[in-house]
Amino acid sequence: MYDSYMNEVAVSEARSRLAEVLEEARRSAEPVMVTRRGRRVAVILDIDSFDRLVDHADDVEDRRELAAARIDDDYVPWDDVKAALGL
Repeated sequence: MYDSYMNEVAVSEARSRLAEVLEEARRSAEPVMVTRRGRRVAVILDIDSFDRLVDHADDVEDRRELAAARIDDDYVPWDDVKAALGL
């Protein structure tokens, strides 16, 4: 998805055509880069893509925390958790 062409729009144009820019991002599921003086300053992203990114970031953070806990030997094995809960 992110290797393909990303639309860019200047802040002033985004301001005057906000509804159209939002609809394009929603319809295409492609990010729209917002620029100011030729520099990218923000991204407009459809909510489904945003939710997937947040979920992925959460998963990565959970895996990082688990790896750190295992290194510190500071975790409870899943089988012990299930047994404690009577599962």
